Amino acid sequence: MTPTPSRTGTPARRRTLSRPRALALAAAPVVALLAVAGFAPLPYSVARPGQTTDVLGTHGGGEVISTSGATVRKTSGQLRMVAIQATAPTAEIRVGEVIEGWFRTDRAVLPLAAVFPSGGSEEEVAQHNVADMKSSQRAATTAALRFLHRDPERVKVRLRLDDVGGPSAGLMFSLGIVDKLAGDGSGGELTGGRTIAGTGTIDADGTVGAVGGAPLKTQAARRDGASVFLVPKAECAQVQPAPKGLRLVPVSTLKGAVQALRALAKGGPVPGC
Repeated sequence: MTPTPSRTGTPARRRTLSRPRALALAAAPVVALLAVAGFAPLPYSVARPGQTTDVLGTHGGGEVISTSGATVRKTSGQLRMVAIQATAPTAEIRVGEVIEGWFRTDRAVLPLAAVFPSGGSEEEVAQHNVADMKSSQRAATTAALRFLHRDPERVKVRLRLDDVGGPSAGLMFSLGIVDKLAGDGSGGELTGGRTIAGTGTIDADGTVGAVGGAPLKTQAARRDGASVFLVPKAECAQVQPAPKGLRLVPVSTLKGAVQALRALAKGGPVPGC
């Protein structure tokens, strides 16, 4: 007996045959979007290790830290503040650069708002960063003089580092002032003759705050010869593993940072990340 064809067989066959076409049609917009994304700028900034500057030395033709009303000590070690280099807020970042940044240890892909919280044009961002730096320098000076019990009416401090913006050099400025005016407090250098790098904001009361880009800053620090990196305690997990040869020391206050450097200079125990 010859089977009688089902009346529903033909439509079912048609649905089966048309499915690849439907998938192709559905995928077409996705492919088109990916193609457009490959050429469209994205709201990200790509950061990399930036410059380091010894706050105990000179920069731009003059001393980074200069004082009047107090005797300044000679130093041989270094205290290096560290910066990151990020693409400008108006730079056109493509999807390929973002993907590459995710897979490279010497790059970081960050939302624009995280790198340039002030928004605006490049000129407005630069002005905001300069204002942050000036505010940070005032706080760093106040914190250091309070720590040393020095009268700010008698001891005047001038900080010169105009081409680096933002507040993240605050801790290193304070330590530089302490080292230049008092050393380790026992006649020696606060650095112990080492190259010390670090990052962190600072308040007038000596509280150290977290900053962005700490993992990239450890790379810049090691590249420029640092053997110790002072990092805000809240960011310890972010900077691990550290570059080979770089010792991480977590700090949360100026007092704690000074104590850690004194202990390092004497070969004593120092906390680590």
